[in-house]
Amino acid sequence: MKNEFDIPPDFDFEDIDDDFEDFDDEMELDALLVRTAVLQKNDMVALLCIKTASEGAAICRVDPRENQPSVQLYDDPAKALEWYTKSLRSSRRNGWSIVYDGLPLQG
Repeated sequence: MKNEFDIPPDFDFEDIDDDFEDFDDEMELDALLVRTAVLQKNDMVALLCIKTASEGAAICRVDPRENQPSVQLYDDPAKALEWYTKSLRSSRRNGWSIVYDGLPLQG
């Protein structure tokens, strides 16, 4: 008997490895920084994340008062880290508690 929820996949998992054959495994991991802060205020939870590499950076903010997450791209990783630090500092002054600040959580 066929289940109505059995939908054939649009892709084949065996072909995925072929798509990444040219991917460079030797990326400079020393230049890579990934950091996530979880903030709490009253009954709200927010996230502030940064990912930097040798040639740029991105900061993502998930604010419960906004409809969508916001992402800011930077050409200079040092400027992105400076902005991330200032943002955490101003969030604390505005009553947010930093619940977690470190590597991204998984699970």
